[in-house]
Amino acid sequence: MGELLIGLYVFVLATLAGREVISKVPPTLHTPLMSGANAISGIAIIGALVVTGSAPSLPVRILGTAGIVMATINVVGGFMVTDRMLQMFKKR
Repeated sequence: MGELLIGLYVFVLATLAGREVISKVPPTLHTPLMSGANAISGIAIIGALVVTGSAPSLPVRILGTAGIVMATINVVGGFMVTDRMLQMFKKR
C-alpha cells in the first residue's frame, strides 16, 4: 500500500508540474515542444517493442501490441499536427 501511495504522489506532482510548465510556454514555442513530445512517444514505441518481444505470456503480448499501436498512432498524429502548424507560417 505504501508503494501505491508513493506512486500516486509522484504521478500527481508530475501532472501538476507539467501543467505549470506547459502553461508558461509562449505560443511561438508550441511547435518545437510538440516535436519533442513526438520524440518521447517514439521512445514509448521502443519500450513497447522490448516488452512485447520478451513477453512471457499472451496477455503481456496483447498489451504490448496495443501499446505499440497506440504509441504509433500518437506519433503519426503528432507529426501531422506539427506539420499543419508549420504550414500556417509559410508564405502563400
